[in-house]
Order: sequence, then C-alpha cells, then structure tokens
Amino acid sequence: PSPKSFQPNGANEEALRCEIEELKQKDLALDQEIAQLLSEGYSLEELDKHISLLHEYNEIKDAGQMLLGKLAVIRGVTTKQLYPEYDLELSD
Repeated sequence: PSPKSFQPNGANEEALRCEIEELKQKDLALDQEIAQLLSEGYSLEELDKHISLLHEYNEIKDAGQMLLGKLAVIRGVTTKQLYPEYDLELSD
C-alpha cells in the first residue's frame, strides 16, 4: 500500500474534528464541575482521594464480577442466577 492510503480522507478528518470538539466540551464541563465542587468547599486533595477510592472500588468490583463469571461457568448457570446466593442486588 502506498503512504497516501494511510492518509485520513475528508470524512475521517471531519469525524476526528467532531471527536476533538466533543472532548473539548467534556473537558470544559469537567472543569466547571470541579469549580462548582471547589466553591462548595471541597478541596482538590479530597476530590483526588475520592477519585482514588472510586478507582479502587471499581477494580475490586471488576475482580468480583470476574470471579462470579468463572463460578457461573463452572456451575453451568448464569451470573445473574448466582446473585441471590451471595445476597447481591442486580444493581451491584
């Protein structure tokens, strides 16, 4: 293939521009949300700690979901069928 075949065409360029604009808007919205939280008295350290704890929670939850999935395969049932056995809510 020629090097030109790796160049984005007009449609791809436009899609990338749209994606960049969406990311800029999300960045602005997040900056505004952070400013709002700071104005409510939260500190950056507190927000960083909260984000860190959310990441840790999500990693633990992902590991639990993986284990439930493997157990479901071993038992030949769905993961959903295991939830009542472990007192889990479907929203967990």
